[in-house]
Amino acid sequence: MAHIKVPEGVPGIRSLVMFRPETGRYLYELAQVLLRNESPLTPAERELIATHVSNRNECMFCMNSHAAAARELFGDKREVVDGVIHDIGSAPLTPKMKALLIIAGKVQINGREVKPEDIAEARKHGAADRDIHDTVLIAATFSMFNRYVDGLASLTPTDPKDYEAMGKRMSTLGYVLPKISDTCTKK
Repeated sequence: MAHIKVPEGVPGIRSLVMFRPETGRYLYELAQVLLRNESPLTPAERELIATHVSNRNECMFCMNSHAAAARELFGDKREVVDGVIHDIGSAPLTPKMKALLIIAGKVQINGREVKPEDIAEARKHGAADRDIHDTVLIAATFSMFNRYVDGLASLTPTDPKDYEAMGKRMSTLGYVLPKISDTCTKK
């Protein structure tokens, strides 16, 4: 049960956005820009970063929902997602993606953990400034999203099928603001 009165049965961040749409709108817009708008990283790679950070933060709602979206986007290479969740070291990743996920993991701990040698390793494998920037911003943003979802104890489904449906929706529609009833927004 959530720590605040949110719409019943609405999982994760969606219920929190419905509670406070005037802030939620900007969170959804940020997610759309980071995960779907133009970037040298594919939407699948960006969802993978979100999954990795959420997994490290033990935010089960965000990890499961973004993993489901990443699986959809990776298509026949969906095993990459489970590889990252279970053991990034042996996951079937490009050296560039592995280096970027290491940076994301360090941001998840503390942004000052990212060292020049981490950046040099990513650059050695072809990462440009925009790859590094987007990785760090996604990691920082998802650390915030994870704390928001878990700090208010939003509903976290346990049925994997719920996440499959979310993943399909997120991979096709992106991050659009849910329909919000005025009756759901009162504190």
